[in-house]
Amino acid sequence: MKAIWNGAIGFGLVNIPVKIYSATETSKLDLDMLDKSDYSNIRFKRVNENTGKEVKWENIVKGYLMDDKYIVLDEEDYEAASPEKTKILSIDQFVKEEEVDSIYFETPYYLEPQKNGESAYRLLLKALEETQMVGVGTFVLRESEAIGLIRPYKSDILILNRLRFDQEIRDYSDLKIPAHKAPKPAELKMAINLIEQLSQDFDPAMYKDTYSDDLLKIIKQKAKGKSSKAKKALPAKEGKVIDLMAQLKASLNSSKSKSAS
Repeated sequence: MKAIWNGAIGFGLVNIPVKIYSATETSKLDLDMLDKSDYSNIRFKRVNENTGKEVKWENIVKGYLMDDKYIVLDEEDYEAASPEKTKILSIDQFVKEEEVDSIYFETPYYLEPQKNGESAYRLLLKALEETQMVGVGTFVLRESEAIGLIRPYKSDILILNRLRFDQEIRDYSDLKIPAHKAPKPAELKMAINLIEQLSQDFDPAMYKDTYSDDLLKIIKQKAKGKSSKAKKALPAKEGKVIDLMAQLKASLNSSKSKSAS
């Protein structure tokens, strides 16, 4: 793995030198766009919409449309707006992880201690485990300020979750959300029974993205001259008044039969 950030965690007066690594990777196949007529690669060009001519990178600027007029930005404008360049991820506060709603979680990264930072790294990891707290602070990643949440991961390593800023969370007030009306007691009791029957320890290995593997099998079949059939989409059941009790009873019976088999 290649580190994407070198710096230090600011933990009180203690600095822990660390490197940041991406904790995830895509499982999607790398597909090229081709011309249907002869399967030649498609190349994209930056074209002036008025002249139709290609524009070189060095002649491209960026602007913000305001009152039907573009305000063009230069390098000095970007520099003035950029956060203070620092290599310190300063922990500003410690909070309970359950206080941070999952909607704020964005991207996970692994934190690796650098030379002479191993003892302080292990100290922070164990202290967070003992207190069941997580550290929250800001840092600069790729010229942008970011919020980071530091927590132990499997008791072996510290992990950094990049968080979304509060202003990035969209308001849902214009959605048609059901009114606060209490469900029928019998339906609620049966729904709770169904949840309890299906409750188990979370195992992420149960869920696998098989699309790329399936697509690769089809590619290999096509390379051998074999064809494939598309799967039929399951129809959506909409617009009908449903009998919740009947559906809950059927769900419970189905869950019991699966458990018994």
